[in-house]
Amino acid sequence: MRIGIISDTHGSPTAFRKALGVLGRCNFILHAGDVLYHGPRNPLPEGYNPKELAEIINGIDIPLLIAAGNCDAPIDQMLISVPIQSPYTMLCFDNHRLLLTHGHDLSEENLEELAARWKIDILVTGHTHVKGIKKLPGLTHINPGSCSLPKDGIPSVGLIDGSRVLLINLDTGQALQEEELN
Repeated sequence: MRIGIISDTHGSPTAFRKALGVLGRCNFILHAGDVLYHGPRNPLPEGYNPKELAEIINGIDIPLLIAAGNCDAPIDQMLISVPIQSPYTMLCFDNHRLLLTHGHDLSEENLEELAARWKIDILVTGHTHVKGIKKLPGLTHINPGSCSLPKDGIPSVGLIDGSRVLLINLDTGQALQEEELN
């Protein structure tokens, strides 16, 4: 199973296209929220055009799951044909249970409790615009960072490829971090 992970596009079709190109052909694409709007605290990302991004998303032939972010609004659903699920969406594959959420209302202290309650072994969040893979007991927490407005300086995406998860630099296509799934 090959699952692409994108977050915090903030209305940039430029960044979204680049992300799709780096990820290649996937069985699923997960978007951890903040899809169309840049938000009042963020600068405009390169190529900001929410309508164009919505059209690209609507034309994708790969199943796409989207969790609503704090910058997403109900009006966005009028432009995007894929359900924007709030606050969680779940995907079960290859004996894994993955929970996708933006993460703006989660605390780091509660992640293991959340995993136990939902019986998940993979948690995907966005929101921070900072990439990272954290291994906790029985849980792999993946934040792909932001492909359009990275706060750590490197635009990135995540990829679950078989039993491993990678964070990939959008500018170079190189893996920045790689871990085995639990």
